[in-house]
Amino acid sequence: MSTWNVEYLKPTLLQPVPLDIAISRAQPPKDIEKVAAEIGIHPDELDLYGRKKAKVSLDILDRLTEVRNGKYVVVAGITPTPLGEGKSTTTIGLVQALGAHLHKNVFACVRQPSQGPTFGIKGGAAGGGYSQVIPMEEFNLHLTGDIHAITAANNLLAAAIDARMFHESTQATEALFNRLAPKNKQGVRPLSEIQLRRLDRLGIPRVTDAEHLSEEQRVSFARLNIDPATITWNRVMDTNDRFLRKIEIGLGPNEKGHTRTTQFDITVASELMAILALTTSLADMQKRISRIVIGSDKTGNPVTADDIGVTDALTVLMRDTVRPNLMQTLEGTPVFVHAGPFANIAHGQSSILADKVALKLVGQDGFVITEAGFGADIGMEKFFNIKCRYSGLQPSAVVLVATVRALKMHGGGPAVVAGAPLKHEYLDENIPLVEGGCDSNLRKQIENANKFGIPVVVCVNKFATDTDKELELVCSKAKSYGAFDAVVSEHWSQGGAGAVALAKSLVKATEGPAKEFKFLYDLELSLEEKIATIAKEIYGADGIELSAEAKEKLERYTRQGFSKLPICMAKTHLSLSSDPTKKGAPTGFTLPIRDVRASVGAGFIYPLVGEMTTMPGLNTRPCFYDITIDPVTEIIDGLF
Repeated sequence: MSTWNVEYLKPTLLQPVPLDIAISRAQPPKDIEKVAAEIGIHPDELDLYGRKKAKVSLDILDRLTEVRNGKYVVVAGITPTPLGEGKSTTTIGLVQALGAHLHKNVFACVRQPSQGPTFGIKGGAAGGGYSQVIPMEEFNLHLTGDIHAITAANNLLAAAIDARMFHESTQATEALFNRLAPKNKQGVRPLSEIQLRRLDRLGIPRVTDAEHLSEEQRVSFARLNIDPATITWNRVMDTNDRFLRKIEIGLGPNEKGHTRTTQFDITVASELMAILALTTSLADMQKRISRIVIGSDKTGNPVTADDIGVTDALTVLMRDTVRPNLMQTLEGTPVFVHAGPFANIAHGQSSILADKVALKLVGQDGFVITEAGFGADIGMEKFFNIKCRYSGLQPSAVVLVATVRALKMHGGGPAVVAGAPLKHEYLDENIPLVEGGCDSNLRKQIENANKFGIPVVVCVNKFATDTDKELELVCSKAKSYGAFDAVVSEHWSQGGAGAVALAKSLVKATEGPAKEFKFLYDLELSLEEKIATIAKEIYGADGIELSAEAKEKLERYTRQGFSKLPICMAKTHLSLSSDPTKKGAPTGFTLPIRDVRASVGAGFIYPLVGEMTTMPGLNTRPCFYDITIDPVTEIIDGLF
């Protein structure tokens, strides 16, 4: 694969650094057709969504099947403050440095942001300063509609579940069967393919006319007998709304008293989002959707989306979502924005498909930089043990992002609170606090990354208040704890030019033969053993404590045949432990497992550690107060 002929953009760097949206608007992006042509995407492999974004065909994988993959790098971080430490910004800054300054073929692969945080407190996820994806308003809002498609598909399944329970409870078996398999004009009861698959699972021979089924077979076919207490499939919407965390449905008079307590989740917590991120093709997506377990029947057997009859309908709704979305950075390097599962309650990665297409497009000497959500104990661990396990891709290196601010917090500094001014400890030089953070959290997260056998480059994301002594101390400590290298980076204020040293260090770290990558645990271990391995090896716990409910769920999932799945821990991102107030690298604690759930379609079991909400709420003053639009020019302001 030859080196791309890319026209790099050269934004004007201003001091002080303007607002993110002002920076984005000041740099006109290239037309996306031009970006695609520069990196070898053919016109017939591109579906335009306006002039600045497009979907890319998976046919590229077939066309470039003989091309060797490029280097595959994941950007992770130490345990963050509630303000975040700049992983997305680092990802984009590093890509700009590798492309626009070192002239490597390079792709960024990032998640699509949820509109919940965008209009809540966190804001968008396009990066920041002079290292961001543009146009940022298109990136942070609807993009190409993937999240909306997932919302529609998720809620169709939720509606189908309750409708099926309602119809089974209000109809005799004969009437129910007659409606599920109506006679055609010839007097025959033909079954659809999805209904024939249900016969297969029941062990009933396929028939061309359901009239030939016996009475017993008709009962088995028609009645799912879902146990309402076991339903784990919730409705979703892509908005922070605390009042939907617990609701009662079926209160209308036509539902005849068939009420049920349930809840809404935010869309990016939907299993369908995780499926999109982990699928390898449309056919694979269809199979994964068919395996979704929505609950159990009254005898303890799993009930799937295929049993409900909606597999193909959900796949139709999500057909276009499998194609990655192409955008660009502030300096004109390509970006895939695809999938957006949460990292604390799902696996927190952009899609396998985007990574695979990008690795072929960059070629053997190129780089694909992707980001793992939250700290390395959460996002990086799941990247290796879940994403790489399903993709079969071999990672080349980890870039571990650290900040002096977060290290001071882990070293014993006062609490960092979103929306509140930083205490003076974070604004003035404080070597003891930095050293304490290095000797605890930075050390532990470097050790965690090294467990997987690939080199770790620490990126110290520089803030204006950091001193040279503090930065030098972090770099020295990082290398002493096993990092391949540690580099100070100023990509937020300088763009790609501020990350050139980081890019050169990464190139050096990935030279020579590939390192021997290894998983943390064997899938043949029991579910409890896999959970305990993560707790002890990654979090530093002495062990785990299972609630009675968690024990029952592990036994049920093992009995149902799901014990060989990997583990996706649902845990706070603000501490290595289950207590978000415990900073540094806590020891001497037992990890409490409150509950366990199964995302069988996505392909993992997720234990809930402590209290985890799957629907965020709005704070007192959400971001939406500052978001405005000029009705004449249609220019949006206030996004960040």
